Amino acid sequence: MKSLTLADQIFLWLEKRQQPMHVGGLHLYDFPEGAGPKYVTELAEYMRSFDQPTMPFNQRLKTRFGQYYWEEDQQFDLEHHFRHSALPKPGRIRELLSLISVKHSALLDRQRPMWECHLIEGIRGRRFAMYFKAHHCMMDGVAAMRMTSKLLSEDQSARDLPPLWALPQVAKSTRASVTQGDIASSLAMLANAAGKQISTVPTLIKEVTHAVKQARSNPDYVSAFQAPASILNRPITGSRRFAAQSYPIERFKVLAKKMDATLNDVVLAVCGSALRNYLISQKCLPTKPLIAMVPMSMRRDDSTGGNQIAMILASLGTHVADPAQRLDMVKNSVSDAKKRVSQMSLEEAINYTALTLAPAGLNMLTGLSNKLQAFNVVISNVPGPKKPLYWNGARLQGMYPVSIPLDRIALNITLVSYIDQLEFGFTACRRTLPSMQRLLDYVETAIDELEIAAGIK
Repeated sequence: MKSLTLADQIFLWLEKRQQPMHVGGLHLYDFPEGAGPKYVTELAEYMRSFDQPTMPFNQRLKTRFGQYYWEEDQQFDLEHHFRHSALPKPGRIRELLSLISVKHSALLDRQRPMWECHLIEGIRGRRFAMYFKAHHCMMDGVAAMRMTSKLLSEDQSARDLPPLWALPQVAKSTRASVTQGDIASSLAMLANAAGKQISTVPTLIKEVTHAVKQARSNPDYVSAFQAPASILNRPITGSRRFAAQSYPIERFKVLAKKMDATLNDVVLAVCGSALRNYLISQKCLPTKPLIAMVPMSMRRDDSTGGNQIAMILASLGTHVADPAQRLDMVKNSVSDAKKRVSQMSLEEAINYTALTLAPAGLNMLTGLSNKLQAFNVVISNVPGPKKPLYWNGARLQGMYPVSIPLDRIALNITLVSYIDQLEFGFTACRRTLPSMQRLLDYVETAIDELEIAAGIK
């Protein structure tokens, strides 16, 4: 058995029916040259032949002494995890996104390995899709992207590539393993983890003291208690709506260079503008700026398991109409937050994140501190492949992240870069945020406005 880290276990503790804690990805492929009318059916049979999954896809949860562990599933059933289906006519992207919305609403079974793969045919233009979802306790976004890179090939002629769950293991996990009855090993692991946690206390005290002073004097500093009340922060249901769109990454790069900002600064400013227009359309724009929680990878190796992320808070400047002024606010708040986190170790950064975002965690677990809103929305940007990729001859046309809305955090915006595109994935509570798909149009408007402000248009 292998013990889950504290960060991984948190995703299990937070899960409830209205708050599934799995992440997903939608891949859209073109048919390979020469593919016949039964191509996807034959592809499904090929994928079913891989009925012996590799790590971590053969692992199920086990609880022992109040601690979660991974153990191998001795009764693995591929039919439960892999599904083949077809879109209803006319097979537009609209129907595809509706199907993904439904699939992403369902909880994963904790008695089995916590992942599913859906092969979807019937899409216009000789295309098919694959939707994969896995519990967040299995992997974070960066780890998932690295697995995807190992799955696909830059060689269009490459064949006999396995599905994701059957990828050969290149290296064993560096995490300590615990055998049945090995209580001494368990206690040693616990003591080692506790030592690391205790060693972070001086830094945490120093940073919290600094944060109190900064909140009083620094206008760019974003604390955990500045997020305004918003319709984004109402209780959610388990029903999801997913919307996705690709935008040329060059437009963001040109803006970043012109405005002396990073690409991620521009992304956050564009999201801020889109959210401002959406909230105006709903007649619900707060007078104070929305605050985004932005995951920041702390992964310093090429591992693919577990979670190694900290969080920073950034102002989205939604209270101002000027897009250039909004970008300046984003730049300053992100720079200030990154500077603080970059000076910490992984354990210090994670513990500081947990401390500063405790009100949000209490909200998610109990709903008792809903007046202490730490942030309004989650915005994550995951770097992806820079060259065209193929899976058994089928070209990957687009890859769209499907993420996790949280109770009182009803919208998650996740982006993945692919070749010359930024792939936006908007995942929201269907009931809490009506007409959420309008955000796709508002993103385009936001890019146009910023280009005009920068003198590009």
